[in-house]
Amino acid sequence: MRRLMLGIAALGGCGSEPASQCDRGCAPEAQPVNSTGYHGDARRLGWNDHEVELVPSAISERGLTIRWQSPVLDAETIDGVTYPPHLYAVPLWVDELERDGSSARTIFAATSNGWVYAIEADERGCSRCGAAPGDVLWATRLVDAVPVGGLDGGMPLGVLSTPALDLEAGRLYVAALDRARGWLVFALDASDGSVVTDWPVALDDSVVSPLNLNGPATLQPAELVSQRGALGLSPDGDRLYVPFGTYRGDGVGWLVAIDIPTATPSAAFSSAPWTEQSSNGGIWGAGGPTIDDDGNLWITTGNAPAASAMAAGTWGNSLLHLDPALRLLGTYTPFNYCWLDFSNMDLASSTPLLLPTLPGSPTPNTVAFGGKQGNVYLVDRDALTPAGVARPACSDAAQADRSLLPPDDQPQFGTRGPLNVFGPYSELFGQLDYAKMRSRLAYAELRGQRWLFAAGATKASEDSEQSIPPAVAKLRVVAGSEAPAYLEIDAFADAVAFVNPGSPSVSSNADGAGVVWVLDENAPRTASLLDPATPGPILYAFDADTLALLWRSEAGALARGGKYGTPLVAHGRVVVGTDRIVALGLP
Repeated sequence: MRRLMLGIAALGGCGSEPASQCDRGCAPEAQPVNSTGYHGDARRLGWNDHEVELVPSAISERGLTIRWQSPVLDAETIDGVTYPPHLYAVPLWVDELERDGSSARTIFAATSNGWVYAIEADERGCSRCGAAPGDVLWATRLVDAVPVGGLDGGMPLGVLSTPALDLEAGRLYVAALDRARGWLVFALDASDGSVVTDWPVALDDSVVSPLNLNGPATLQPAELVSQRGALGLSPDGDRLYVPFGTYRGDGVGWLVAIDIPTATPSAAFSSAPWTEQSSNGGIWGAGGPTIDDDGNLWITTGNAPAASAMAAGTWGNSLLHLDPALRLLGTYTPFNYCWLDFSNMDLASSTPLLLPTLPGSPTPNTVAFGGKQGNVYLVDRDALTPAGVARPACSDAAQADRSLLPPDDQPQFGTRGPLNVFGPYSELFGQLDYAKMRSRLAYAELRGQRWLFAAGATKASEDSEQSIPPAVAKLRVVAGSEAPAYLEIDAFADAVAFVNPGSPSVSSNADGAGVVWVLDENAPRTASLLDPATPGPILYAFDADTLALLWRSEAGALARGGKYGTPLVAHGRVVVGTDRIVALGLP
């Protein structure tokens, strides 16, 4: 296997010293942590299953403190206004960066100001040439960022989405918006941040529309198009997938494939044949596409126009299964999607999680996701509706929903139906600050049982924007040999209310003791990140057995960052991105 080799000249501080004088050396990790994309490794489960230091008892007794942090990252002055950096992109952590037989822990980060960084994360006494944790190893300014009126009060953009790291190729893939050139996708040499030959790849309507498999459709101008969803990398490293939505419901959703060997866009899929400047199936969820071992893609989409119902090729508020060339293979759409369309309650807010195989179950292959309405769905991946012309007819019959329904009647329906986790259930209120769930699920196996963890915002009443407990739900994956699998609520975190949380992460050890981590923005979806009065986020730790609160950061301890951040846990450290990289651990 090829390994990423960090060159001395790229790191700074070593001068011309030979490697033997700089390199104290660390043995490779017995159980490495390589978080190469959103929610971890290629499985994207959001679960680190060999964290031995950050256990519930230690956290509740000792709390956490900031162990190290990077400098505040680069500000940008645009048209006379200076903008601080913010991280929407989730930091990536890699153990397996090897040089001269030693292993180095490194974090990669990207900011709204259009900069990308490699940051020292090693605390084992073998840091490169004396670099201390938090030191910037290299920094690359990719673009002239442009302020976008629809983005959180006029934030510059910059990089919104989480990059993808190919360890074997030694490349970091990043999408960024340039003021003059529009959306660009870069391949960077991860050893020094230099741009690889033949990159970046420009993506605009003239490029993607001729490749569209579900057109005609228009990729709206760059200042209207949101590239928030994490980039996806095929298992063989030959294709990169780039999703698009819009900031204010200004267009259709897109998924674009780039052929990496030729640095050329090779395929595109729009959520609908749509040329209008209004919402239709945006693919904007922070988690991006999920890619299975065969290279097939799984995505969720946002609302289609009200009354579009069975319009040909319109796949709003649906789960879509596509092959590596972006040909549609199968779909699932909730029974009440007409209400979801009408009320702007996107499924796209919670991107799909592929559960590991459920052995012995008649439904061994499943996928789970949520949505702004506060429901969580479990779907049989082997029983999707085959790719056809349109969504099914809308229905008022919850028991007819084609997801894997719990066996008991659901209170909101009086019949069987999808599981409502964050309520109160409403088919009218779920957009903007009424939304109840914009986060991806996390999966873990603890105490011999399979679990899903969800973070959301329960509301005080159906038409209220005020969040109340509960904020985190623990869902049991019930999978027997006689009946299809389903989900049931096991526990809630009923002492905490979130305002606008990102996706949970789970860490655990071999004994099954686990911790659920959530970073709550602590401000409404509509808050401006440029307003000094907007608070910074709060980091929470919950016992994975009971969802009892173990610890939370003090107000003001973390600077403002982008929305929908998720904590990264590695070797006794919890890493979050704000205007810098912060690593917390036990005192």
